[in-house]
Amino acid sequence: MIEAIAFYSMAAVTLAGAVLVVSLRNTVHSALALGLSLAGVAGLFACLGADFLFAGQLLIYVGGIAILIVFVVMLLGRASDLHLRQVNAQWAAALLVCAITGAGLWRLGALYRHASSQVPAAATTRAIGLLMLGDFAVPFEAISLVLLAALLGAVFFSRKDIS
Repeated sequence: MIEAIAFYSMAAVTLAGAVLVVSLRNTVHSALALGLSLAGVAGLFACLGADFLFAGQLLIYVGGIAILIVFVVMLLGRASDLHLRQVNAQWAAALLVCAITGAGLWRLGALYRHASSQVPAAATTRAIGLLMLGDFAVPFEAISLVLLAALLGAVFFSRKDIS
């Protein structure tokens, strides 16, 4: 009973944060709501007993949102630049796509609801660590180099010319 309450509470936090991301007009507030939503997803992973995904979600995604907020404040600087328009002319088409995707996911969930007893046990943190530092060590490090190059590119393109 307590597990269900925790799960549905985390789901509500996740959905509320996601709704705030698309409805707030202030960029910093939207980024904070995105961090809240991703923290809710981490809570869902914790409720499901996926400790590696919980820790990864907190460190990578929620920490990444904190860095995003710092970059937004540093790069924009003025308070007037932080208020951007969040709604565009294609909102009706986006709502239709979301409704169709949601209906499809609901139907897919209904089809596979009874097959949940056949799901294999989750991999342990040790098994995932051995894969990441064993078979997938080179791709893991290659991704870190790509992310470093993207960060350097963002810094290069955002700097002002000093003549």
